[in-house]
Amino acid sequence: MKWKSPKTFAALLLASTLLVGGCGNSGNDTAASNNTGNKANNNQNTQAAEDTSPVSFSFFGGDASPNWNGMQDEVGKAITEKTGVTLEAEFDVGAGGGESKVALMAASGDVPDLIFAKGELSKLIDAGLILDLTDLIEEHAPNIKKIFGDNMNRLKYSNEDPAIYSIVSNMGVDNQYFDATGGFEIQHRVLKELGYPEVRTLQDYENVLKEYYAKHPTTDGQPTIPLTLSADDWRIMITVTNPAFIATGAPDDGEYYVDPATYEAKLHYKRPEEKEYFRWLNHMYNEGLLDKDTFVQKEDQYKAKIASGRVIGLIDQEWGYMDGENALKAAGKNEYTYAHFPVTLSKDYVDHSFQPAGVDGYGIAITTACKDPVRAIKFLDWLASDEGQILRNWGIEGKHYTVENGKRVIPAEVTERRMNDTANFTKETGLGNPAGLYAVMSARYGDGVKDSTDNYYTINFPEQIVELYSDAEKESLAAYKATTWKDLFPQESDFEAKEWGALYNMPVPTDGDYQVISKKSQDIIRKRIPEAVLAKTADFDKIYDGFLAELDKAGAEKMEAEYTELVKARVSLFTGKDIK
Repeated sequence: MKWKSPKTFAALLLASTLLVGGCGNSGNDTAASNNTGNKANNNQNTQAAEDTSPVSFSFFGGDASPNWNGMQDEVGKAITEKTGVTLEAEFDVGAGGGESKVALMAASGDVPDLIFAKGELSKLIDAGLILDLTDLIEEHAPNIKKIFGDNMNRLKYSNEDPAIYSIVSNMGVDNQYFDATGGFEIQHRVLKELGYPEVRTLQDYENVLKEYYAKHPTTDGQPTIPLTLSADDWRIMITVTNPAFIATGAPDDGEYYVDPATYEAKLHYKRPEEKEYFRWLNHMYNEGLLDKDTFVQKEDQYKAKIASGRVIGLIDQEWGYMDGENALKAAGKNEYTYAHFPVTLSKDYVDHSFQPAGVDGYGIAITTACKDPVRAIKFLDWLASDEGQILRNWGIEGKHYTVENGKRVIPAEVTERRMNDTANFTKETGLGNPAGLYAVMSARYGDGVKDSTDNYYTINFPEQIVELYSDAEKESLAAYKATTWKDLFPQESDFEAKEWGALYNMPVPTDGDYQVISKKSQDIIRKRIPEAVLAKTADFDKIYDGFLAELDKAGAEKMEAEYTELVKARVSLFTGKDIK
C-alpha cells in the first residue's frame, strides 16, 4: 500500500505557520509541526455535511484483523453507501501490536491518513505527524462531542500540550462491564468431570489441572497440556507478567504499580507478593504442569494448541485466544471452551480486574498526510452517530436484526453464527461476537448505554450475553450459581475509580534516558522472567533477586521517579488537584 509522506519540519516554512493546506498531498505539500501539536486549516476542503462523494482514506491498525474484507462485507458496504468513504486498510500481523511498524513510520514520515497506533502514538506525535483534532472536533464533530461530554478533558495529551491527538475508540464511553472475559481459564469438560470444584486461589487452580491431567494424559490422541501461556513478543505481558499483579490484588497499570496514596510508581515486579506468583509458575513448570514450549512458541502455535482441544488451562484475555476457541465452537466442541475465574495468590487478595479507570484508552488519529482532514473527521463523526454506532454494533435492520415492539432483536440464526461461526460471519457481515471490524474506527458508547429508542447501543448486554452462551457455559455457570462470569468477580462498586486513568495510555518520553532505560528494562524482564520460571526450584530465589538488582543497575529507579512525576501530572490534568 502506498501512503502519502509529508515533509518534515517548520524550518521549511515560516516558524509561526500552521499546517499548510490542511494536509500533506502525495508528499509534495509541506507540514509545519512541533511537539506541541499541529492545527489543521479547517477552511480548506470543507465539505457539506451530506457529502457522500467517493473518497478513499488509508488506515493502519495496530491490532491484527484477519477477517478484514476490504469493506466488501455488508456493514462495510453500508458505511461506504452512507458516507462515500472507503478505507485502504493495513493491520499489524502476529503479536507486534504495531510497535515496529509505527517506529518505521515515525522515522520515515510515511504515514497513512488515519491510524490506530495503540500505545505507540507518542512516537508519531513527537515526529510531528499527527494533527491536533481540537478545532476539527469543535467545528465538525457534534456526535463525538456528545459522546465524550464532560470527559473531553481526558482526551487532552498533557498539561504542557493540551492538544487532542486521538479520539478514544478502543473502549466505550460510560461502559458497564456485564461479563468477565479474562482471568484464569479452565475447560468446561474439566470442571464438569471434577464436580465443579471451587476455583479461587492458585492452589485451587493447580489442583484442578493436576487432578484432571493425571486422569487424562491424552486428549483425542494427543498429549494433554495442563497450562500453556503465550510469550510471543508483547503477549508475554498479557499471559505471563500481568497476571502477577492481577493475582496479587493490584489493578492493571501496565508495567508499574502506583501507590494510591502517594502516587509513587515502581515496576510491579518489585512487589514481594509478585515474586511469589512467579515462584508458583516455576513450581508449575517443575511439576510438569506448565507447557515446556511456553517461552518459545509463536502466537499461531499457541492458538493451534487451543484449537486442538488439548489445553485444559489458560491465563489470558478472551480476545487473545478467541481464534482457537472459535475453532472449537465451529467444530461443535463447546465443552472444550473455557470458564473464567478470579484466581489470586490466596484469599487475602482480591482481583481488581473491574476497578474503574474512567474514560481513557487508545484512540484513532488523523495524520498530517491526510488530504482532507475535514472530510476525515466528518467520517469519524458519522461513525459516532447513533446511526453509525447501531450499524457497527447491530448491523443492518431486516438482515442482522429486527425491531419487535420497539426493541432490537437478533434472530436465532444470526446469534448462532455470531457464536459458532464467528470468523466467516465477520468476513461476510463486518460484525463480530460481540465487536466487529469497525469497533475501533471512532468514538462509541460502551455496553449498557441506551439510545433515544431505549435500546442498547451495543449487543453486549445481560440478556444478549446469556443468549450467546453455549450450553456448556450455561451448565458451568449454573453450577457456580452465577448468570454471567462477571458474577464470580469483585464488582466495580467494590473499588474507587483510579484517578490516573489507564496508564498504558499515558504519554511518556519517546527519547532520552527514559526510553533507553525502559528498553533495557524490558529486555531484562523478557529474558529473566522466563529464566526464573524455567529454573530449578533451588535456583529460583537467586535468579529472581538478581533480576531485580539488574533492573536497578540499568536505571530503573531513575525511570520510576520520572514516571511518578508523570502520574502526578496526569492526576492533576484529570482531576484538577494540585499534586506535589
